[in-house]
Amino acid sequence: MLRFEHVSKRYPNGTVAVDDLDLEVAEGELVTLVGPSGCGKTTTMKLVNRLEEPTSGRILLAGDDIAEVDPVRLRRRIGYVIQQVGLFPHRTVLDNTATVPVLLGGRRREARRRAAELLELVGLDPAVYGDRYPDQLSGGQRQRVGVARALAADPPVLLMDEPFGAVDPVVRERLQNEFLRLQREVRKTVLFVTHDIEEAVRLGDRIAVFGQGRIEQYDTPAAVLGAPATDYVASFVGSDRGLKRLSVTPVERADLENPPVVHLADPMKGALARMRAEGVRWAVVLDEQDQLHGWVPAEERVGREITGTVADHARRMEAWLPLGASLKAAFSTMLQYDAGWIAVLDEEDRFLGVLTPATLHEALRRSIDADVRSVERAEVRLETVSGV
Repeated sequence: MLRFEHVSKRYPNGTVAVDDLDLEVAEGELVTLVGPSGCGKTTTMKLVNRLEEPTSGRILLAGDDIAEVDPVRLRRRIGYVIQQVGLFPHRTVLDNTATVPVLLGGRRREARRRAAELLELVGLDPAVYGDRYPDQLSGGQRQRVGVARALAADPPVLLMDEPFGAVDPVVRERLQNEFLRLQREVRKTVLFVTHDIEEAVRLGDRIAVFGQGRIEQYDTPAAVLGAPATDYVASFVGSDRGLKRLSVTPVERADLENPPVVHLADPMKGALARMRAEGVRWAVVLDEQDQLHGWVPAEERVGREITGTVADHARRMEAWLPLGASLKAAFSTMLQYDAGWIAVLDEEDRFLGVLTPATLHEALRRSIDADVRSVERAEVRLETVSGV
């Protein structure tokens, strides 16, 4: 969809903003450009909509050389979202959102109808916010309007230059969540500039880590965090990159342990006998549809007759998450419920197994080793202290 071929940008004073850049972004892919101030990431973005012109090389959009396209027409085909938003203060939210379709010759009524759909898509009720003016909105709401306006002409490419950088951390996280949800629906080709490695990791399908005008590494978030290509990248992503990687490493079936399983209708006496025979302190309790109900301890009941079914003794279990959730979500769930293990469920809420602190750590190690060795995670065999 978007390709840079040996693109450079040099200014008359000798400053090299972009140096021999080769970069390809697939259709529907969200690529984050990350690096310190002055590294060339914003200049790279401006080259795409010709707010800056390259000194050498060329940029192809859907196979067409953008240098041969009228700049005004090009910009109307590309959505652009900036930190300052840039809404027209004298126009309502609805008219701001409908700006580009009207400029492209669309009927105002149809443009406003489309604008209302997009406002709803970004989480703003057009009946509530459509007739308001930008100064009547919060910073986060203005950013949402900016995203809606950028999407109004249904552009193939969306450029976003630190769009969430001017809002507080809580609102920023909400906007990131909303944008990820939106991207799953619209699947635009996105270049997203940020100086925040955590934002880059959270949002990007791939990350381009910029040095001075050059890309030091271009790979998936997991690979950048797990196997930095250079000392510069390792320094930039930080010594806590292992913790950051938790957010981009999913829970897989191979990560799970399989503890004893009993059902609500089972006799409790038999369930206890089984747990003791297997030398475990607890068992997972499922209902008749094999969905998670809770757990039951293998507690000793000295001098008491064990009666009833598992249902009479089971305890509810709230610490669970779906297969494919991130290891960060798993770790957070463990902390939230002070749990020594959490249940993992499939799409139909059927029990698959449990994740413990030890298996969570092993999953992270396997993920990193898999990237380093370019193999599947399931192929990695770990050495442990007990195995040495």
